[in-house]
Amino acid sequence: MSEIFLNDDDVAILTGQKRKSGQIVALRDMGIPFFINAANKPVVTKKAVEGGEVEPKPQTWQSNVLQR
Repeated sequence: MSEIFLNDDDVAILTGQKRKSGQIVALRDMGIPFFINAANKPVVTKKAVEGGEVEPKPQTWQSNVLQR
């Protein structure tokens, strides 16, 4: 895998969880930003744990028709 992301073992050690569902819960509880890939696995950038800026997820479009 790329040097940009933590590998599967690193995510397991960081979260203390082996199952991806447990890893996702742990990462959310710790406030560590992550992405979920097509295999429903959490993907954590090294910058997210080493410090540094992680680009925010772009905001999705939402209709203002229902916001009255």
